[in-house]
Amino acid sequence: MTTIVVLFNLKDDASREAYEAWARSTDLPTVRGLDGVDGFDAFRTTGLLGKDGKAAPYQYVELIQISDMEKFGAECATDTMRKVAGEFQAFADGPTFMLCESLDT
Repeated sequence: MTTIVVLFNLKDDASREAYEAWARSTDLPTVRGLDGVDGFDAFRTTGLLGKDGKAAPYQYVELIQISDMEKFGAECATDTMRKVAGEFQAFADGPTFMLCESLDT
């Protein structure tokens, strides 16, 4: 299984409240509904461990567990997912998408 780790900050003109409402109403349920996805969670960072008051380098982290990369790729090419991806890009400032494999496999 592949996990995609997404790290990003919001664009300067993006509202935290608007992004989080959109993530809950659109992004999370849409991506979780894809056949090639086993799980999808989004997190707001709250700081760095052991660094009181120090902000993390990224405001948000997403973890997408992919059961079938080929199927996921095909699903990302649909009109619905292109729309969701475009909406995400309107909020996220230069997101980084990292492909990861578990050491347990």
